[in-house]
Amino acid sequence: MTRYLKYIFVLALILTATPLRAQVEPDTVGSLEGIEIATSVDLAEMYIGDLVTYKVTITYDSAYSLIPPPLGANLGAFEVKDYAPDEEETLNDGRRRTRTSFVLSTYTTGDYVIPPLPVTFLLPDSSHKVLLAEPVPIRVLSMLDQAGSDSLEIVDILPLAQQYEFPPDYSAYYFWGGIILAVLALITAILVWVRRKPAEVIEDLRSPWEIAFEKLAFLNESFLVNDSLAADGRHKEYYLEVTEVTRDYLGRIYEVDVLEMTTEQFVEAFEDVDLPNDSFDRLTEFYGHADMVKFARFRPTTERARQDFDLAHDVIDKVRVDYERRQQMDLRVRDESGKVIPEADEAKTPTEEQVS
Repeated sequence: MTRYLKYIFVLALILTATPLRAQVEPDTVGSLEGIEIATSVDLAEMYIGDLVTYKVTITYDSAYSLIPPPLGANLGAFEVKDYAPDEEETLNDGRRRTRTSFVLSTYTTGDYVIPPLPVTFLLPDSSHKVLLAEPVPIRVLSMLDQAGSDSLEIVDILPLAQQYEFPPDYSAYYFWGGIILAVLALITAILVWVRRKPAEVIEDLRSPWEIAFEKLAFLNESFLVNDSLAADGRHKEYYLEVTEVTRDYLGRIYEVDVLEMTTEQFVEAFEDVDLPNDSFDRLTEFYGHADMVKFARFRPTTERARQDFDLAHDVIDKVRVDYERRQQMDLRVRDESGKVIPEADEAKTPTEEQVS
């Protein structure tokens, strides 16, 4: 019996030490031929609350594919007040150049460094390489430095008087502790009683677009109709909900798990998917802008929030029309027995009003 227990123990160690899935991380390199990354700021010294423009210029050979830097990247102690979308151009020698600008500010003094920005490239051999932009030092001065220390009288702060110490009274702790224990016991009993019955799984049998449109209608009522988005400052919550609706919808239509993907992973996963019209480019720009709001504390205008809502609604509807068109084409080609059905006037694809 002891020998069997030893075998089971060794087998458990082997299984726990085995990784569930190998994940290849991109290599970080010091340089790549044909790639130049330049960073700059318009102010080397600034005062508290001043705005400084941080620019990242990436010049690279057309043989490489640039994966845009994460818009919610760590910028140290600085807050993002505004940003300009990527500006792309093709140089005379065939190389490409991309410029990105951030408007930053901070409210603490000292010597700071904007951390190196990671930039990822896709090489012709399908491998990923990461280059780090140069860090940028910035000195933040106090307004007292601007006024001059000679004009200010510095006085030491007097020490605090010794406070009177009251004897501890634990009666309140005993009283509330007993109430909390009673409540916890009641909750535990209710949970045990509820879990005795198997939970019924309710499956939503509606189409993916019906679910998505219902969620968008709820978001419109909650954030945009009464202009509560700007009044309550709930920009991060709003963009979290809108991006989740579009990601869940695309995952249901194309059977891809996109809810847990980052923006860069979404670009890679859907680069070869045949999305209708310009939906891929619009979604890529929308998710990049949403990352600024969710991770860099950027607060867009109410008009921009409404435009992003209309973009999500339009992309969902275009994908719906394209999906139903492809379904009708499949039904037109083969019937249930697998025989080819000749195209006829009565087998036409229904109009958008008929589908709705």
